[in-house]
Amino acid sequence: MADLQDELQATAEAGRLDAPAKRKPKPKPSHRFGAAEPIAPPDDTAEPGATEHGTADGAQAPEQSDEQSDGLEEAHAFLRDHPVADGYSGLPWVLRHLPCYDLELGESGVDTDVPRMREGHIGALFWSLHLSEPLTGDRAVGATLEQLDLVHKAVHAHPEGLRLVRTAGEVTDAHHCGRVAILLGPAGAPALGDSLAILRALHALGLKALTLAGVSWASEAGLSRFGEEVVREMNRVGVLADLSGAGEQTIRRTLAVSRAPVLCTRSAAHALRPHPANLTDDLLAALGEAHGLCMVPLTAEQTGPSVRDVADHLDHVRSIAGPESVGLSGTYDSGAAHPEDLTDASCYPHLVVELLHRGWSHADLALLTWGNVQRVLRSADFTARAAQDRREASTARITDLDG
Repeated sequence: MADLQDELQATAEAGRLDAPAKRKPKPKPSHRFGAAEPIAPPDDTAEPGATEHGTADGAQAPEQSDEQSDGLEEAHAFLRDHPVADGYSGLPWVLRHLPCYDLELGESGVDTDVPRMREGHIGALFWSLHLSEPLTGDRAVGATLEQLDLVHKAVHAHPEGLRLVRTAGEVTDAHHCGRVAILLGPAGAPALGDSLAILRALHALGLKALTLAGVSWASEAGLSRFGEEVVREMNRVGVLADLSGAGEQTIRRTLAVSRAPVLCTRSAAHALRPHPANLTDDLLAALGEAHGLCMVPLTAEQTGPSVRDVADHLDHVRSIAGPESVGLSGTYDSGAAHPEDLTDASCYPHLVVELLHRGWSHADLALLTWGNVQRVLRSADFTARAAQDRREASTARITDLDG
């Protein structure tokens, strides 16, 4: 990163310092069609989706070996102390097309609801503001504002399960209060309408991450002069740069310009699966050197059809970028197919079991699930405070810088 490296090093342990306090398991939530009461977290020692006598749909639960049962119990116990900070959910776009829904009681029309997030021990979740079709100019700005409005209404309608947050401290507070912390973003770069004033307005509404792709100033050729100014202004207000799907030159230039860590909210290892959004080993190494975060998606297309394939990508990213630069991205409700045993938001314990079997230490697992996201959020907040002391809000225009 460009500078402030010494100061940012002081925040490198922030994720560890902000580990959620231990909590005792609470009773299971009421049935989907039962009384509309506040939902307590489920019995975390049960297999996700299971009831006392069988599965959630009434079928008899399959028998498990003692080894499988012990592994899930250990995974649930670990995740109670170190929940998942999930890097990407497409839920807002799905909710937009549902006539009605109740995320606190449970919603069969989605992959992600409060009961399943509690079964999967999700403590924080980035809600994507990406649009389903490429829009530009005023249409992109307006559609993104509509998505923002929908998220605010959805969170407000589910106060017992969800809380909208902006900072690492608010994420921890929400989890301690038994709520899933909802972070806004990433949004697409066209949502800015090539205006830094709109960037600041979106941040004021809660935007926390912006994907640098799909615009003239962040292209395959890299960042233009205006693009570099966008990154500097994002640093100043505390919006994280998401580089999943960005061109290689844009990724490299953003790593050089940004004083805050960057995210790749949906990127796995290109060496294992050559998907366009996956990162080469060179880029993974550069991301690790810049203290950024590669959040590996749980999708069959990018990682493979099984939980073992996902674990292979996590192993690879950790070995190249380092244990402090790898995270998780469920990518649920995005229209993507998911690996076996990772079909919805309740399934994270299955992945933890696989990683424990592979010898991942609890320290590295804690960074993967929770600590690394907290570190990046804290570093971004620190960078914003420092930048605001040094510079005023930018009034640069794309015509002034790019012609």
